Amino acid sequence: MNGETLTVSGPNRNCTSSSWEDAGKVGKPSTPTRKPQPPKPENAITIAVSSRVLFNMEREQQIYERQGMEEYLKYQVEHESEPFSPGPAFSFVKALEAVNTRLRDLYPQSEELFDVVLVTNNHAYVGLRLINTINHHRLFIERFCMTGGNSPIGYLKAYHTNLYLSADSTKVREALEEGIAAATMFTPEKMKEVSETQLRVAFDGDAVLFSDESERIFKAHGLDKFFEHEKAHENKPLDHGPLKGFLEALGKLQRKFFDKGLRMDCPIRTYLVTARSAASSGTRALKTLRSWGLEIDEALFLAGAPKGPMLEKIRPHIFFDDQMFHVEGAAELGTVACHVPYGIAQKVAKK
Repeated sequence: MNGETLTVSGPNRNCTSSSWEDAGKVGKPSTPTRKPQPPKPENAITIAVSSRVLFNMEREQQIYERQGMEEYLKYQVEHESEPFSPGPAFSFVKALEAVNTRLRDLYPQSEELFDVVLVTNNHAYVGLRLINTINHHRLFIERFCMTGGNSPIGYLKAYHTNLYLSADSTKVREALEEGIAAATMFTPEKMKEVSETQLRVAFDGDAVLFSDESERIFKAHGLDKFFEHEKAHENKPLDHGPLKGFLEALGKLQRKFFDKGLRMDCPIRTYLVTARSAASSGTRALKTLRSWGLEIDEALFLAGAPKGPMLEKIRPHIFFDDQMFHVEGAAELGTVACHVPYGIAQKVAKK
């Protein structure tokens, strides 16, 4: 149950949005009626989220770390009628549900939808509080995986997981080693308000959408050699990175809206936010996406400038980067940022 913390933020700090102010109030568990049926896992785009990124469980985590498992379970049972307040993944999950609502209106019989699975190594004793919380916030989450202290990673493939989000970097690394798109999610001190009707997802390029091939050249030989390498290989597509498949899944759903003439009213928008320079190394990135048959709605080539201010304008529900200083810079300005521990940058950071 270990997790990650940032100097600018701890996991699952209290959220500040006024719409969440009543989240911690004691109330009788409520069960929403007329929930839509979840799609079959093999047809859905499955997002697995840990309980500690979907909800604020900071206090409970402190009890576990300081007093042990038995006191932790006792506390959870005693407070199971009190819903958790939202965590950093909450707005992302709500945006997924908003997309599903639009898709069900356009394609009533289709099961090509987002499906959120709550994946946690919590004991089943905690399950009642999690269920009560999900019903309190009217979330459509029907699939749970509670492993009672064991790692849940082995179940991700069985759930056909397209993306796994956790506060635990060790589990994220395990998932990546299994070939599953995964990232460690952090909570900014004060999260920016985000759209309730359009899902916005921002990606770094190298070692996130793409492999770390070019980044290795830069780390080993410097910027000039990197530019030379990219110019010489601009017509050779980069190999895929760990989140290419998730962008692919988003694009698949986007096309369902495009096919209905809704390109300009699509509830999914994607962004490439990269430190690459447009003229010097942007060509290869764009040609790689084209070779994969993937579209990106907006591409921002920052030529080494900080990403935080641009992300503050975009206001994505989620941003993925392989380098912690970009994650920290985004979080400082209110963006929910996720670290993808993949590629050469991780080895350099460890050194």
